[in-house]
Amino acid sequence: MISLSPVYEQFIFERYSGIIRTDSMWIVFALLSSVFAGLTAILAKAGIKRADSNLATAIRTIVVLAFSFLMCLVSGSKLPENGIGGMTLLFLILSGLSTGASWLCYFKALSIGDAGKVAVVDKSSTVIAMILSFIIFSEPFTVLSALAVIAVGAGTYLMVDKKGKGEKSGRSWLIYALLSALFASLTTILGKIGVSGIDSNIGSTVRTAVVLVMAWLVVFIQKKESGLRQMDRRELLFIIISGIATGASWLCYYRSLKDGLASVVISIDRLSVFFTVLFSYIIFREKQNRRSLLGLLCLVAGTIMLLVPVAKG
Repeated sequence: MISLSPVYEQFIFERYSGIIRTDSMWIVFALLSSVFAGLTAILAKAGIKRADSNLATAIRTIVVLAFSFLMCLVSGSKLPENGIGGMTLLFLILSGLSTGASWLCYFKALSIGDAGKVAVVDKSSTVIAMILSFIIFSEPFTVLSALAVIAVGAGTYLMVDKKGKGEKSGRSWLIYALLSALFASLTTILGKIGVSGIDSNIGSTVRTAVVLVMAWLVVFIQKKESGLRQMDRRELLFIIISGIATGASWLCYYRSLKDGLASVVISIDRLSVFFTVLFSYIIFREKQNRRSLLGLLCLVAGTIMLLVPVAKG
């Protein structure tokens, strides 16, 4: 029989108790998630110059799954005594499918577009996910929260609506990046529900396993598996390292999401744009104009506004 209690108990706690955790460690995990996510985009960009993006995603997912499983062993994470509830497992699987779809679109966009631009479009999912988290999880919504959402949305718009010159791929990358953002917003909400009843490391491992199956299924359908033998070793190394960075980001993100306010965790995690833009300039010389820098400032300001009530609490 499907057990609904783990999911609904978490909902009831968040919706009616009005309690905000005073433990600030979830904020630290959210910040670490943003740092690792920023590294992921740059390492992946370096690793898919010639390799097929879907094959690269499938390889990275193997690394992420191995990393997640290792962290479960190191941290001593265990399954609940009664196993994973049916609804919890369902939401983890749905979250994994959304993640897989987001990844495939994201790294396709990354293979044909500028890393800084792709990362910013992908993060446009922030506003949608934040609004949904306020509605679904009944998290405190104040004037400051509204201003934060507006700031994040404005910052995303300013950075996305930047017309680059000499883009060899035109605007095709934008379609994939927007699809990535759509699936990413669903991933966050589904993931928040999915990790409510179990250890966050276990939840991340289950989700990653779903992504792994989905990623390799796409590779075999497209008959791209033969490209593994022809892959440059240097690119393969970058893909593996980016997988490790992704695994670290995921573990930190869902550890933070389990204990913290989803709207705040989402916003902090999106600070990875800052690191992506910084590293993309240093490594790929992808420059940002004043409009983009203003947008980045808005993103940071919106995150700080969301953190103010938590800091006071």
